[in-house]
Amino acid sequence: MPFAGWEMPVQYDGVGPEHVAVRTRAGVFDVSHMGQIETSGPQAEAFLQSILSNDVTKIAEHGAQYSVLCAEDGGVLDDLFTYRLGPERFLTVTNASNHEKDLAWFERHAAGFDVVVTDRIDELAMLAVQGPHARELVSTLAGSELPPRMRAVEMDGLGLVCGTGYTGEDGVEILLAADDAPVLWGRLLDGGATPVGLAARDTLRLEVNYHLYGNDLMESRGPIEAGLGWACKDDTGFVGSDAVRAARQPGPGQPSEQLVAFVMQSGIARQGNAVAGGGEVTSGTMSPSLGVGIGMAYVPIESAVPGSRIEIDVRGKIRTAEVKPKPLYRKDC
Repeated sequence: MPFAGWEMPVQYDGVGPEHVAVRTRAGVFDVSHMGQIETSGPQAEAFLQSILSNDVTKIAEHGAQYSVLCAEDGGVLDDLFTYRLGPERFLTVTNASNHEKDLAWFERHAAGFDVVVTDRIDELAMLAVQGPHARELVSTLAGSELPPRMRAVEMDGLGLVCGTGYTGEDGVEILLAADDAPVLWGRLLDGGATPVGLAARDTLRLEVNYHLYGNDLMESRGPIEAGLGWACKDDTGFVGSDAVRAARQPGPGQPSEQLVAFVMQSGIARQGNAVAGGGEVTSGTMSPSLGVGIGMAYVPIESAVPGSRIEIDVRGKIRTAEVKPKPLYRKDC
């Protein structure tokens, strides 16, 4: 199906089998639609510190860090992963639908810094290998040990191997030259990985309550109400930090709603379904692992406590759900 200018696979053998393959063995996703922006130069760190919400100085050599990109009013423009490739060289992975907007934002704010901002989306492909057997599979292909979680290392024959992912399972994401991706894809399948499409990627991430931009994150809402205050270090002075700081304090700047995880008593809620008393569902699906309808929704602050009951209008029928702690799916479930 078309997605952000790309043709993306929704499913191969079915959402259920692909989902289970990632939870129990290893699955491989072609996520080459994700964008990549390289920032390099003597002031690369200082520049990124000025626009990314997290503390970029804390990214270790070959380390990775999650952050959000905020507008001046604190609204979320995108959520990102940034990898430190060297003392003065970083690679930031963007969401596909936001890549052009993010690139323009980087270029605009780079003025005054001694940095070079380079768009690498056409050069790089990205394959995500996820699941309890994922590291063993990729390590066998690499012939050496893989970087630990939240680290990224250039490996001969593979590319940039990153200990990150979007499924709640262990594994890696591999950034490599676009022309080399088909060969690696074939080697991963030959090694036992199951090809997985966008639909199972969504059910996997929602079970562990990872945000999806355009659903759970948006420019009209800030990171505090989305539960991403941990990724915002206000004292760094990033663009939007004043608004984010104000949202943490009691008073007029504090959000009236909070993003929560929920489990349905029956049925399935979908994005856009209204929550009684205020708010709306941002993501919803049937959980293959839990066997119930699950989702995330913005709800009034007073309804955001785990154990609270909320009512959701699902195509004209009121259905009840319970607010639950995140993540909804845990390995010991």
